[in-house]
Order: sequence, then structure tokens, then C-alpha cells
Amino acid sequence: MRYFDPHIHMLSRTTDDYENMAEAGILGVVEPAFWQGQPRTQVGSFIDYYDSLIGWEHFRASQFSIRHYCTMGINPKETNNVAMAEEVLKILPRYCQKDTVVAVGEIGYDDQTDAEDHFFAAQMELAMEHELPVLIHTPHRDKVKGTERTIALVKEVGINEEMVIIDHLNEQTLPMVLETGCWRGHSIYPFTKMSEQRMVKLLQQYGTEKMVVNSAADWGRSDPLKVPKTGAEMLKSGFSEADVEKVLFENPINFFAQSGRISIEEMTPLKVDQTQLWEENSVLRGQNPVIK
Repeated sequence: MRYFDPHIHMLSRTTDDYENMAEAGILGVVEPAFWQGQPRTQVGSFIDYYDSLIGWEHFRASQFSIRHYCTMGINPKETNNVAMAEEVLKILPRYCQKDTVVAVGEIGYDDQTDAEDHFFAAQMELAMEHELPVLIHTPHRDKVKGTERTIALVKEVGINEEMVIIDHLNEQTLPMVLETGCWRGHSIYPFTKMSEQRMVKLLQQYGTEKMVVNSAADWGRSDPLKVPKTGAEMLKSGFSEADVEKVLFENPINFFAQSGRISIEEMTPLKVDQTQLWEENSVLRGQNPVIK
């Protein structure tokens, strides 16, 4: 089976995760820009972080046969530092032009403040200017209200709903998004958010159209193999291999393909040459390089 993880924070993971993901059939990933666990205090921190997503992390994934793409944006939690967020907004256009940046995101709501409203709308407008899709984060708290507010703002800004994926959905919020033209994202986590079993029930109830599954897999308790594990649960529940490939490979790639920077046709395993360096750095620590 072929898999694609469209929302996974690999900067927080180890090279062992990349090896295990490749072995499980994951051919590519999208890594959204996000909050790092503590507040950034200066614009330079964002610049270094964004550079790492299009540089070192892209290279590191390639050393384990995985194609790495990313999205660029200001996480909603960080937009409440208005002065700094305004400065970060000024540097985002140059990153939106990079070849491996396939969307603006993840953007949306955290505490659902006026500042979050402002930068959420501004970043959707940025996406429209650069003809990029948008990856939207729905809040962990008061999720129903946050999803309602998200849909209302999408309509107010006027972005094409086909270019929008609303993520972290659950049984309460998915039906709301189904009434729009937006794509439907689900993060599968251990013990919280959405499980493989719950995801399968949603697929059984609502079908596979525009349904997307990811692992998120950040620095907290998470699992970078949740996409293939969802595939196994789908097969166990009677879905066909074609159904699994549609939801866990074709759907996410087709969504991000609207950027013009990714396609199903190019999604083949990368050749690995671990003798390569990135700015004189290697993924190896004295190990023999793999070339295959």
C-alpha cells in the first residue's frame, strides 16, 4: 500500500521515525509550520524555523526515501502577539514562492480572539494572492464554535472552498464542513482527538470524498504511523485497497496538487544516498552510509 501523511511535524521527530514510516509505505509528507511548544520572541526565530522546513528537514526526509513538502504560516496561538505577528506576515510572501511550499498553514483559531481573526483572514488573502491552498487548524477548546467561526470567515474572505482543508475534525464538526466545499481533515492520535476506529466509522457513514487523514505527530504523545494504521483498520472493516489508497494517498495529494507543486505522478520512492550533505551536515553519526 502507498501512503501520504499530509500533516505531520517531523522537526519534532527522530530519524528512526522516518525509517519506520518509509518501511510502512509512506512515500511523502507535508509538514505544516506550527507552534513549537513555547513562544518565539523575535522574528528571526520564525525565519530560522521556516528555513529549516524548506532546507534541513526537506533534506533529512530525502535521506530516508521520503518526499518532504511543507506549508507556511503563523500558527493562531502566536498571532496574539500582534506586533510580532505583523512583522512575520511581512516575510511570509517570500516563503510562499518556494518550490516545496504547497499551502499556507496551519492557520485558524486557538482562543478565538480578534487578533486571531485578523491574521487568519490576512493569511487566507495571502494564499489567494499566491494561488495556494490553505490548511486550517480548528481549536482544541470550544471546537464547535471555532469551526462555525472558521466556516463563516472562509465565506467572508471569499476564498474558493475547494482550496481549503479544515483539519482536526471530529463527529461534531465534520457534518458542518460537509455542508461546504472544503476538504475534511482528521488527525489520528493515541487516546485523544480521533482514533483509527472512530475514523473508520466516519468513513462508513459519510464516504471517502474529500476525506483526508493525518497523524500530526508533534513533540507530544503521538504516533507517526497512524496513517498506515488507519489503512489497516479500513481493510479490517471491509474497505477495499482502492478505498484505502484514495483516502490515505490520492485525496491529500490531490488537495495539495492545487498548488501546482506536487502530483501523484511524481510520488515514487526517492533514491537514497546518505553520503550527501546539507550545508556540510549529514544525518549520520559515524554509521556506514546507505546508498540504494
